[in-house]
Amino acid sequence: MILKLAAFLLFISFNAIGQKTLLFEDKVYEPQIKSIQFLRSDNNGGVTSTASTFINESNLVLAFDDLQSDRANYYAKLIHCNFNWTKSSLSNLDFLSEYNEFPINDYAYSGNTHIAYVHYRFPVPQVKIPGNYLLIVYRDGNQADLILSRRLCIYSQDVSLAVDNQLAGTGTLRASNQQLNFIIDYSRVEILNPMEAVHVVIRQNQRWDNARMDVKPSFLRDGNNELEYRFFDQDKSFNAGNEFRFVDFRSLNFPGQNTAKLNRTVKPFQLYVQQDRSRAAEAYTQYNDLNGGYQIENRDAPEANVSSNYVETTFSLDSKPLADDLYLVGAFNGWDRNEENKMKYYSEKGTYETTLLLKQGFYNYQYLVDSPSVDANYIEGNHFETENVYEVLVYNRPFRPNADLLIGYFVIPVNPR
Repeated sequence: MILKLAAFLLFISFNAIGQKTLLFEDKVYEPQIKSIQFLRSDNNGGVTSTASTFINESNLVLAFDDLQSDRANYYAKLIHCNFNWTKSSLSNLDFLSEYNEFPINDYAYSGNTHIAYVHYRFPVPQVKIPGNYLLIVYRDGNQADLILSRRLCIYSQDVSLAVDNQLAGTGTLRASNQQLNFIIDYSRVEILNPMEAVHVVIRQNQRWDNARMDVKPSFLRDGNNELEYRFFDQDKSFNAGNEFRFVDFRSLNFPGQNTAKLNRTVKPFQLYVQQDRSRAAEAYTQYNDLNGGYQIENRDAPEANVSSNYVETTFSLDSKPLADDLYLVGAFNGWDRNEENKMKYYSEKGTYETTLLLKQGFYNYQYLVDSPSVDANYIEGNHFETENVYEVLVYNRPFRPNADLLIGYFVIPVNPR
């Protein structure tokens, strides 16, 4: 069986008394840990690109920076999880052929940068069964001293999927929503009770924060070994959103698009992104983006991983004050809504602002409203023409092992360019 990967994120935070608590969501623990990515390695050990899905799991490399001048002793471990990211009952020997603690020995020191850092890389070990895994990193062999974690999904392609091209929502939802209709064929795998054993998860642009978990089929065609997913309710469709905003500071000698000002009189440099405004009432504008992703790149020097500078990057939004919290989100911060990414309102300027320490590169981002009553895309707007990439993850829980296995992973582009 050929295993394949889709890499994701895991969450770690403080609890009320300041201890480190591992939560099965997307975050890092310590603020000096930056620029966490999964990368694709070539046969010679070099890194070719950022990645989320792999044909061969041995090609997956976790990379991150530690903004300190000295190397630390970091270790990594895998945890097998069920489809809903709760820890499964499997033991380490059920999914690994070796001891489940791996020292991170591949590291390099930054050179001639305004802030010193150590760049780490860790090749993800091969596993024996497909499923959800949490990759945790901790200090000095002490699993309680957590540093970061990321979700990753290793899958086998034991089922097939046919897509219905009618992707739009119904009625008045068409202008703002996107809907997926598809059929899963499980004739190649024995599933005794598919309505109970099969769990389907749908994601938009590799996000877990708005994923549709445990989506139930509309129809079971038992004689054909098929599960049909045809959705008519708004809770099963996705807000289409808008194309992502972006800023390009791959070069600090010649800053790129959407950079307004670069202050070189201080170190680290201070970059001011061109001021944004609400796009909710604007017509849809088509352009290519990274679907919320980001790329670390340095056009001023070679070896971007260790020569790129960290920059104090200020984002601002011209807006009236909102009743709810506003956050700056993207893959670079795991779509997280925390104090660092929360926008602060300045009434004297009539703007929301936040400043983040970001490594030289090309970044997609959006403004997200956290509200029980207002659309999260209130600032960005929703347009059914928006280009998005959806992922369908199909899990099955057989009698042995008694854990959720990821038996199918499918990418469905909507409005591809």
